[in-house]
Amino acid sequence: MGQLRAGEFDRFVAARWSMLLHLARLLTGGDRHRAEDLLQEALVKLWFVWPKVGEQAPEAYVRKVLARAAARSARRRWWGEYPVEQLPDPPESADATAAVDERTRLEAMLALLPARQRTAVVLRYYQDLPERQVAEVLGCPVGTARSLTARGVARLRLLLSDAVEPVE
Repeated sequence: MGQLRAGEFDRFVAARWSMLLHLARLLTGGDRHRAEDLLQEALVKLWFVWPKVGEQAPEAYVRKVLARAAARSARRRWWGEYPVEQLPDPPESADATAAVDERTRLEAMLALLPARQRTAVVLRYYQDLPERQVAEVLGCPVGTARSLTARGVARLRLLLSDAVEPVE
């Protein structure tokens, strides 16, 4: 967009900002933050169509965009935030050595599985491959890969429950 048109857009926004924000607040039931978000969304849309709309009726365009965005926003059940009186306690820092110990223990237990079960479990859960791809890598039907994975996980659970040691 040329400098002249960008200047026109800036002047329009500066002249109409408070009136448009007031309209947005009315449309959102008085929620200033949602109103600012809606107005920002509307102005971004206006920016992209400014060469077509700027000389005709930019205010009408923004009003229409605001009304539609407010209606869409009102249909949403959740906006992603809930105001609270007090902030929650920050999470406790995780003990890195405990995580390393747990991972080492899991690797040791994985080594006790038969090779095909270990391969199926690692491909399915560590590499996050779908069952079909695990079967392709193992060179077996999908049902066999599923069975190998289930048996491997069951065996791992048993091994891990038998080898429970307090980590210090």
